[in-house]
Amino acid sequence: MRIGKGLIMKTFFTAWGYEVSYLELASVITSLIAVILGARGTRWAWPWWVVSSSLYALFFYNVELFASAILQLIFIAAAIWGWFGWKPSGVEPRYMSKRERIIWIASLLALWAITAPLLSNVGAAATWPDSLLLVSSALTQVIMVMQRNETWVMWFVINVFGTWHYTRQEYFFTGVLYSVFTLVAVYGWIRWLQLRK
Repeated sequence: MRIGKGLIMKTFFTAWGYEVSYLELASVITSLIAVILGARGTRWAWPWWVVSSSLYALFFYNVELFASAILQLIFIAAAIWGWFGWKPSGVEPRYMSKRERIIWIASLLALWAITAPLLSNVGAAATWPDSLLLVSSALTQVIMVMQRNETWVMWFVINVFGTWHYTRQEYFFTGVLYSVFTLVAVYGWIRWLQLRK
């Protein structure tokens, strides 16, 4: 029996044949709050990220998307770092250097090539796409904590991919959340550019 089975994995409502559990609903709501606050550049995004990532870690573990569950633990660590790394007044964005961009891309490709086979060995579902989501999201979260403007371009691409990935896995409510995240990424990009000025 998986952690969290029972009431929290029980169906809260059904929409178009898809059963939304209490846990998935709570995960979606708290994640949306966290991402919107992050896009606004407020430090209060980070406590919400801890809550939403804790809930999603349970959800993804229960549905055997292990890379997505591991990603939530990385998000929790990044949220703690972000709380202490951002000033109380909020974000002070700047652009990445050329060197930082090269490191980001090289790290993404190397870590993806390493994590996908590892996940396959432990019986995870959708190992290559799930590991890509894991690695790209973890690295982009670090870039966000470091207050780089490019984070929102990266989140846009990741969220488009996440929408496809979770919809394909038939976690439609989470797929819808990622499509909303895509729009929030556009807002975050515009908002952080305004803050930079």
